[in-house]
Amino acid sequence: MDYLKLGNTCLDVSRLCLGCMGFGDKNRWIHQWVLDEESSRPVIKKALELGINFFDTANVYSDGTSEEFVGRALKDFARRDEIVLATKVYFPMDNGPNGSGLSRKAIMSEIDNSLKRLGTDYVDLYQIHRWDYQTPIEETMEALHDVVKAGKVRYIGASAMHSWQFLKANHTAEKNGWTKFVSMQNHLNLLYREEEREMLPLCREEKIGVIPYSPLASGRLTRDWSETTHRSQTDEVQKSKYDATAEADRLIVERVAAIAEKHGVPRVQIAIAWLLQKEPVIAPIIGATKVSHLEAAAAALSVQLTAEEVEWLEEPYVPHAIVGYK
Repeated sequence: MDYLKLGNTCLDVSRLCLGCMGFGDKNRWIHQWVLDEESSRPVIKKALELGINFFDTANVYSDGTSEEFVGRALKDFARRDEIVLATKVYFPMDNGPNGSGLSRKAIMSEIDNSLKRLGTDYVDLYQIHRWDYQTPIEETMEALHDVVKAGKVRYIGASAMHSWQFLKANHTAEKNGWTKFVSMQNHLNLLYREEEREMLPLCREEKIGVIPYSPLASGRLTRDWSETTHRSQTDEVQKSKYDATAEADRLIVERVAAIAEKHGVPRVQIAIAWLLQKEPVIAPIIGATKVSHLEAAAAALSVQLTAEEVEWLEEPYVPHAIVGYK
């Protein structure tokens, strides 16, 4: 496993991050394909054996049960100081008027709730899951600064927003002497490259670490076009992201298959290798639900794509509607 500094910090993270949305109680979540606790533990253990030290979850995943499963597994399988543990805040955790968002009240409550579920006294990276249009950014950034100063959080990051919003948040923090975001968790893969227009150049310029989610386009980059899985048939979020551009994306999927055949590797390795060569990507977030998923993803670190192969993979892309944020 290779390691890089996360953005302009001195925090070393593995070049793959295990995304933990796929672990939790399916009866408390919109996704029916998530793994229960017993089934998730071998995947988490294998990630550690492969040298992955970076784990990403969120308070909202399976109504907090993802955090619970991950916290217990990491406590059993690893030393806390060896792990870079990330979670997120924003989406509703209850139906009350203060049960969501990025107000000071919500942030202060939810960091304590996440710490309790994770079974730790701090998280390494605390991320805002979306932009909160109802809360002044000054209130959000000061609250995040305060949880850092309280020792509950080491670094802060953001996810899925417009580049002007991200820049405004960090400018607000810098102007007031508060903690700034060091990472951006955004939607980026061969089928969705809208982040290349503004967010990636901004992150390169500001030395922000990019940790993209959905690197395999919810599995669409890894299988034949006609092949279906339980997730592809039941994941409504996946359908909302990709169904509208299915015909345009088909050629890209076919080219991934052709390059994979040329290299003699699974398609997952080509999709991830493409991301790993894209500056300033630090660690794609792999949503593995099988040990074999992790093993295939880790092998992508050894795959080197030529400039010609990258150009051929990218050539069919057409502009896509923005998905993931408003």
